[in-house]
Amino acid sequence: MSGTDETARSYDAVADRYAREFADELAGKPVDRALYAVFAELVRALDPRATVADVGCGPGHVTAHLAGLELEVVGVDASPGMIATARGSHPGLRFEVGTFAALPARDGEWAGAVAPYSIIHLDRDGRRTAAAELARAIRTGGWLLVAFHVSDAERPAGALRHVAEWWGHEVSLDFHFLDPAEVAGDLAAAGFMLVSRTDREPWPGVEHPSRRSYLLARRDAAW
Repeated sequence: MSGTDETARSYDAVADRYAREFADELAGKPVDRALYAVFAELVRALDPRATVADVGCGPGHVTAHLAGLELEVVGVDASPGMIATARGSHPGLRFEVGTFAALPARDGEWAGAVAPYSIIHLDRDGRRTAAAELARAIRTGGWLLVAFHVSDAERPAGALRHVAEWWGHEVSLDFHFLDPAEVAGDLAAAGFMLVSRTDREPWPGVEHPSRRSYLLARRDAAW
């Protein structure tokens, strides 16, 4: 079974519990909400009727938030269980099964995409593949917002945490702590121009105590 298959199977196993734990997390994350608002403003200025994607959408809470910002949005996840949960929680929104290696989009179909804490399950080769596939799916001038863990008290950037049990379920998940400069370099190599980098400390009492980074990039017209 490939790493992508293992990740999907693992999230299938915890989909319902994950939805209960994280469905309302954005209420306690003002920085995240502000960055999604910036992303939405930029996309609306490009094309208010165009579709954007939430890649690695999980139970659909970020997808729903983007829809509330007046965006036409599709949630994409490799886990059929997560997609089923998202459809049940947000029946008026669109969700599709897809992976970073094969996004469910025509070339240049999307005006933008967000990838909130989803590239953390990919190794370096997988992240490079994801960057290239996102560049294929996002039109020239479109926008990408990527969020990921950088480090925590026990793990520096570049470290790997493997999880074999989660909420009583057997899983096999790799969580990569990523160097923002490396991720930005991979995005640039795929054809994205970095516009903004936001680093922050963990929000107390709301989330795993990890340092986080958010890269906002534009699909470069030169590519």
